[in-house]
Amino acid sequence: MEYLYALLFYVATVIFIGGLAYKVYQYATTPAPLKIPTMPAPLTMSGVVLRLLREVVFFESLFRSNKWIWLFGWMFHIALWLVLFRHLRYFTDSVWLIIVLAQPFGKYAAFAMLAGLGGLFIRRILVERIHYITNPSDYLILALLIVIGASGTMMTFVTHTDIVQLKVFISGLRTFNIQPLPTDIPLLIHLASVFALMIIFPFSKLLHAPGVFFSPSRNQADNTRERRHLASWAAAKFETQS
Repeated sequence: MEYLYALLFYVATVIFIGGLAYKVYQYATTPAPLKIPTMPAPLTMSGVVLRLLREVVFFESLFRSNKWIWLFGWMFHIALWLVLFRHLRYFTDSVWLIIVLAQPFGKYAAFAMLAGLGGLFIRRILVERIHYITNPSDYLILALLIVIGASGTMMTFVTHTDIVQLKVFISGLRTFNIQPLPTDIPLLIHLASVFALMIIFPFSKLLHAPGVFFSPSRNQADNTRERRHLASWAAAKFETQS
């Protein structure tokens, strides 16, 4: 079992990192021929940075458009970050103090994560205009996240797994030294779902995570009067003609 899951981990990691790096490169090299910042737009690049920070941390535009979707979405994402931060204890040889202090918050954040996911899942079913544009892949992503959250919560509060041996297994993956893996069913489901999510991440709508930083409507300043905007290919052609 440990060799099967180790193989799944390596395959998922290669696809996740390679696919994500390729998409980020593609986003970064795609020209933006027009100035299209969403109004009201900042006038300076420092304002753009502040706007992106508010968007990433507080979901500002979503809050303005729909308070209920914002509530479920923000609840899920903040809880997810707390849960992920709590999991850092499995990847460090000596657990840092800040990770120790975050354990109770990350432990109970799993319930907020599941509540947020439940709200987003119900929204896709009951809101007609959202249900109309929902693809099977959208349900798959939500289902995987719910399974990950539910199985992780079960291991924490219902059927405890051997976290010491689990950490030994994860530490061994870093050095290609495969160690025994606990065979608790919730743990196996949890890890398999995580690997599946990593594999589909570079090909799914989850790419909104890095994509928000490359959105022309968000990362452009409203400075058309002060500075002419030219895409890289247009600028090269303009220089050649002049």
